[in-house]
Amino acid sequence: MKKKSPYFSFLLLSLLFLTACNNTKTSFSIDSPDKNISIEFALSETGNPMYLVKHKSEIVIDTSFMSFDLKDLPPLEDNFKIINSSIATINETWQMPWGEQIDVKNNYNELTVYLEEKTADKRQLNIHFKVFDDGMGFRYEFPEQNNLKEILITDENTDFNLTGDHSVWWIPGDWDIYEHLYNETKFSEIDALSKKNNENLSATYIPYNAVNTPVTMKTDTGLYLSFHEADLTNYAGMTMKVDPINLKMTSELVGSERLKAKVKLTVPFNTPWRTIQIAEKAGGLIESKLILNLNDSNELGDVDYFTPMKYVGIWWEMHIGKSTWDMEGSQDMNTWTEGKSASSSHGATTKNAKKYIDFASENGIKGFLVEGWNTGWSKWLASAEDREGLFDFMTPYKDYDFDEVMAYAREKGVEVIMHHETSAAPLTYEKQMDQAYDFMKANGMNSVKTGYVGEIIPEGEYHHGQWMVNHYHKVLVEAAKKKIAINAHEPIKATGKRRTYPNAISREGLRGQEFNAWATDGGNPPNHISTVAFTRMLSGPIDFTPGVFDIKFNTYKKQNQVNTTLAHQLALYVIIYSPIQMVCDLPENYRVDGKLHPAFQFITDVGVDWQQSKVLEGEVGDFVTIARQERETGNWFIGGVTNENERTQELTFNFLEKGKTYKAKLYKDAPNAHWDNNPQAYEIEELELTKASSLKVKLAPGGGFALSIVK
Repeated sequence: MKKKSPYFSFLLLSLLFLTACNNTKTSFSIDSPDKNISIEFALSETGNPMYLVKHKSEIVIDTSFMSFDLKDLPPLEDNFKIINSSIATINETWQMPWGEQIDVKNNYNELTVYLEEKTADKRQLNIHFKVFDDGMGFRYEFPEQNNLKEILITDENTDFNLTGDHSVWWIPGDWDIYEHLYNETKFSEIDALSKKNNENLSATYIPYNAVNTPVTMKTDTGLYLSFHEADLTNYAGMTMKVDPINLKMTSELVGSERLKAKVKLTVPFNTPWRTIQIAEKAGGLIESKLILNLNDSNELGDVDYFTPMKYVGIWWEMHIGKSTWDMEGSQDMNTWTEGKSASSSHGATTKNAKKYIDFASENGIKGFLVEGWNTGWSKWLASAEDREGLFDFMTPYKDYDFDEVMAYAREKGVEVIMHHETSAAPLTYEKQMDQAYDFMKANGMNSVKTGYVGEIIPEGEYHHGQWMVNHYHKVLVEAAKKKIAINAHEPIKATGKRRTYPNAISREGLRGQEFNAWATDGGNPPNHISTVAFTRMLSGPIDFTPGVFDIKFNTYKKQNQVNTTLAHQLALYVIIYSPIQMVCDLPENYRVDGKLHPAFQFITDVGVDWQQSKVLEGEVGDFVTIARQERETGNWFIGGVTNENERTQELTFNFLEKGKTYKAKLYKDAPNAHWDNNPQAYEIEELELTKASSLKVKLAPGGGFALSIVK
């Protein structure tokens, strides 16, 4: 166990002394509305800002220092004095245009401390705290001033001194990609550098023993913590450098070799919020809306051009090797990962597109996404010289009649989703965005999936650095002008900007379903989703692409499989939140003897836009059960998944209306189901439920269940 920081004792003693000796306020304390969380702020003897966080009587973050290193300028660290302060309380409710719920409570107490250097330059820095019942956030604010105009930040040194060797669920602080498997270790055992050079990743750079955020922890006292950031705008993404001996994290910003620094900014300027979500139960982290509340309110107004939906697409068949993205059959994901091509059949043909459109239309699925429709895919994984200027986002391959497909989709009532793979050449994309978005709107397309596979061009920039953060933001802004929604893959992390820009509908930013199709490490393990729900999902919606029914896919990839049961795949439509949910498998895999698979009914029924959401039970990395109520119908859907261990879940239904009887359909693992040796064994049970009902459901190893509840 870590010894108490000597700085904490010094902080208390010095504050008492200073307060007694003069009338100038030298320390501040602010509580959450429910008084359970408190922040203490002061200056050290040398004038260095420092803070401490408590939950009830427990110190969550011991005395931690805050400073900046600047290029060609003295650091912003010591010699500060407090020149002013302000406090306020906000209690409001705002509504999501789409989301996990309709109403969001935004209740916090805030403190802003205004600092000025005692030196001749008198540089100023404000530190702004907001404390909620579910955690806290703070940011640095650089006010307009005469002696600080343009700065290059070489390091932001925000410390997080932990008070124990917590259990941690983490991925390495990779500057290029978030598609690593989560690791569960003690904090002192984190070894991010051991995750370098992963052969399954298209671009990866891990320079330090650091972790990416959100990073989730559990203390020995049973408290759950998640560290992240909110409102990442015109700044570098933050990783957390790990000090395993002193049990400390320090902010480590993603750098730029071209800039020779981390961030370039013009004063006045505000940094993103540094956030800590705090919960007594693991599910409290999922239910928290702190990250959203730390973003500005909706700037776009009505976004009715986007409708939450399920969609099918020509995508999964490329991953399992049935077809390729390019018409020449020379580049597919198999080529990239295994050095050989499994197929030379182009997936995005007119005929194949119509097949998917028919399936969507027949089964009430609103959307259809086509990947590999446009020229350029033969070199999308090539060197930087070949990738720049590769795609034009408007010219189809000769075997894909764009106009015919669009007309057919309109006839069938299916909305086509555009796909823009940039091949990590954002300047090429920016040159064509305006024309490409006009092309979309002229053809009645309202949303686009973007992609950034590979190392960023120009060389020296990374996916998560300031330069790319600004690119992702520009895409959102320009798309919003055209009334287009963005589903970003290979993105910057979600930091709640969907509140301000609700055309940011979803994103990847994690190790998705496709790794099951070709990863050399055996794919995502059975505990993947029960970990992701308490880590990555805390940042925002996930385009995970669930719905695989052909678990083993022996026809195309005998050496790979999905490491879940079929019932687990159904549960993902409730567990993983996204306003767009892919029905990812091949249409033929949803049929049995020419008829629709009985379990597909749940996918047909399940909602994608919610009135409210409740975490019924869960433990990080072990299991999670979530209930969501659909906005339009008021119907409830529950999904539960477990890791490699079987378990029995006992459900109660006190969230249902009193005096009402509901028809329910339970899709569950068969008694002999198992993620590896019997993954497709399932049962369907019809029930009647009331508010007083209870139900026990057995989950197989790697299994799950899905429950629809209708009045």
